[in-house]
Amino acid sequence: MSHFGFHRDELLHLALGDHLDWGYKEVPPFIALLAKITTTVFGDSVFAARIFSTLFSGLIIWFTGQIVVELGGRKFAITLTCLALIFSPAFAASGYLFQPVVFDQLWWVLTVYLLTRYINNSSPKYIYLLGAVIGIGLLTKYTMAFFAIALILGLLVTKQRRILWSRHVLAAAIIASLLFLPNLIWQFQHHFPVITHMQTLRSQQLDYIKPSDFIKQQLVVNGIALFLWLIGFGFLLFSPRLRKFQFLAFAYILIFIFLLEMNGKNYYLFGAYPMLFAAGGYGFDRWLKSKTLRTVTILLFTLPNLLLFPLVLPIFPLNQTLALFKFAGKNMPFMHFAATWEDHKLHPLTQDYGDMLGWDEITTKVVKAYNSLTPEQQQHTQIYADNYGEAGAIHHYGKKYHLPEVVSLNSSFTLWAPDNLNAHYIIYVDDQDGSNVKTFASYLESYTKIGEVESPYAVEKGTGIFLLVNPNPAVLNDRYKKELAKKRLE
Repeated sequence: MSHFGFHRDELLHLALGDHLDWGYKEVPPFIALLAKITTTVFGDSVFAARIFSTLFSGLIIWFTGQIVVELGGRKFAITLTCLALIFSPAFAASGYLFQPVVFDQLWWVLTVYLLTRYINNSSPKYIYLLGAVIGIGLLTKYTMAFFAIALILGLLVTKQRRILWSRHVLAAAIIASLLFLPNLIWQFQHHFPVITHMQTLRSQQLDYIKPSDFIKQQLVVNGIALFLWLIGFGFLLFSPRLRKFQFLAFAYILIFIFLLEMNGKNYYLFGAYPMLFAAGGYGFDRWLKSKTLRTVTILLFTLPNLLLFPLVLPIFPLNQTLALFKFAGKNMPFMHFAATWEDHKLHPLTQDYGDMLGWDEITTKVVKAYNSLTPEQQQHTQIYADNYGEAGAIHHYGKKYHLPEVVSLNSSFTLWAPDNLNAHYIIYVDDQDGSNVKTFASYLESYTKIGEVESPYAVEKGTGIFLLVNPNPAVLNDRYKKELAKKRLE
């Protein structure tokens, strides 16, 4: 394979678009609505799936430039800020995938823009728009709540606290609450799965993130632009000219400490950096008057990051990307964290890249198993997948092969899983290459391994595809229904 395909999470989000609801196990509903629009209007290609992500990335750049204007920056400040943001590895890595991350970042940036705009002209419409943005942000990713609280606390410790004592702020809070209410009701009806999801995420991933690692990653994720946002942070905190925006610096400190204490992933904080970039652009605008120095500064904060682009953005074929990672591993040890997966081992690629490989291979082998059956046997066949990536791939790619709807008890696939398994033939995708099948092999007449994922750099490498024949329905369903009931309560 020379190119990368869908990311594991993208396949899940596209599947959500075929099951529209006010909530899901791991995300609020906004991404599902975009998925439905995407597949209906643009089609089902990788390019189509990333149209909205690319559009929102552009809007992040645009509104960051608008924040620069509100801070008092001029053309040079806008140019420096926006170019530094475009070339930042953090935003290049998070801005192209069809995930809630990039949309969440836009709502954070818009929140800051509307606040700074209101501070400059006191028009209530910006407060009302702020309420709408926070409400939509909560329907996108729950981290919006943390950022909103950080901004409120930041306002409380500065003279801008007067903004909070306004009927307009109360109205904005009501707007945000009404927009978020349908998802809150859904969460209540489904036993607040977001809590279980966060507990699982923390126990399986976040607890392994050391505070020192989080701090180091924040210092390297923006590459050379580190010095731009650090200067911006200093200007927001200490410059008399930006005193009325000082609350933004306190908000950054608060959200940083919160995520540090929560063992948050490094990208959870990305949405807070555009405001610091904007302040940094303003700072250099105040310092530098020479055109030569300004040109050199722009080049300094952009071009070096180009060297890191292939490590965060799949712009080259697989073999070239592997060579670049090998070079980086030898010469840039500070970037080792990028290729360290959730198993805490160093790999030839980032986990995101590994999660973009092997999905079509899984579907091809599932199709092979399905086509090995007669038309009559196919009518009594179900497909089962252990995890949401496998299920998402089969759901997405399998449409053109007219495969039966895949069943999975992982992630949001649980929400629409059937109440029982009643097929004479089950095509089982085992992410433990047979270990899971063996736990219920005694319930089967026979089982055959059709194949496994052979892509050497895929996270799913070794995942096996098995054909199960005549499972004992009573015994199998007793096990299945217990697991289903448990999953639906989580």
